[in-house]
Amino acid sequence: MESILVLATLIAPIVTGLVQAIKVAFPIRKSLLPFVAVVVGIILGFVAYPFSDVETASRLWAGGMAGLASVGLFELGNQRNGERKE
Repeated sequence: MESILVLATLIAPIVTGLVQAIKVAFPIRKSLLPFVAVVVGIILGFVAYPFSDVETASRLWAGGMAGLASVGLFELGNQRNGERKE
């Protein structure tokens, strides 16, 4: 369990950057961004096999958790000033 959390912590900032790049490159509705972040996180978790000796299922879980964490990281840093997302 500890290795999953460590891997998710390392992947989350990368997922945040990649989702921002995807958001700039493609017209994606803001309501779909959490789903995109989870998918990107799972893909990164799968691709992280050379950097970790954690089994594949655990890496996929870590990637999904990193995707959800990246959405939370972005929302924490994003100030709304009372406005809603569209």
